This record gives sequence, structure tokens and C-alpha cells, in this order.
Amino acid sequence: MFNPTSADVRNFFFDVFSKAEQNLPLSDLEKIAYSVIIQHPEYHKVLKDREKYLNFQYTPEMGQTNPFLHLSMHLTIIEQLSINQPPGICDLYKQLCVKFGDEHKANHEIIDCLGEMLHQAQRNNASPDINIYFDCIRNKLDRF
Repeated sequence: MFNPTSADVRNFFFDVFSKAEQNLPLSDLEKIAYSVIIQHPEYHKVLKDREKYLNFQYTPEMGQTNPFLHLSMHLTIIEQLSINQPPGICDLYKQLCVKFGDEHKANHEIIDCLGEMLHQAQRNNASPDINIYFDCIRNKLDRF
């Protein structure tokens, strides 16, 4: 079982960005990661400074999004959509895309719900609950 450390994840994104900037070949997974990085130019400064950000601690009090967590959640959504797992995620995603008219915005809405599900699981010391995830997405579809 692969269980990357925070440093492993960060180094992956640093390496992808560096390789792409140098026009070096990227693996298929790296190409997907780079496509997400390109959509987030606000993180490029971070990805150019491994020394500063490899061990940088993002805290809620800072009011900043952890770019590595955010990019990782994008990859999680891409993977979920590629295999429709959990079952039904593709249909909900398509509905969000129609509602917002923007795939990236739809991804961010799903990321919010993924984060909420994980937060609830952590807070309750329980496994992630797909019902929380899907209810959150459905609420976004109903609200906006």
C-alpha cells in the first residue's frame, strides 16, 4: 500500500513543475498533475521554491489554502471521475458543470465537499461517509 508522506507529495508537485518548466518529458500522471498546476498560477511561486515550502506549515489561522493539499484534491477528483468511484460521482459532476458552466468551478465545488467529508470523518474519528460527500454536492446543486 502506498502511503506518501507530506514531503513525498510536495516533492512530487515540485518535480512536476520543475520538469515541465524545463520541457523535460512527463509521465502520464505527471501530465495530469501539470494540467492542474497550470490552472493554478497562484501556486507557481510556491512550486518554484522547494527550499522554502517543502516543510512550510499551513495553519487555519493563516487564512491560506495549502496549495499541495488543494492540488492533491484535484487529482483525487480526477481519479474519482475516471472510474466513477464512488458510484454516481460522474453524474453529480456533470450536473455541477451544467449549473456553473465551468469544469474548474465544478471541481472546486466537489473539492469543498470532499474536504467537508474528510473533516467530519476526522472530527468524529470515523471513516469517510459518502452520504456526507454526496449530500454536500446535492446541496450545492440545489442552492446555487
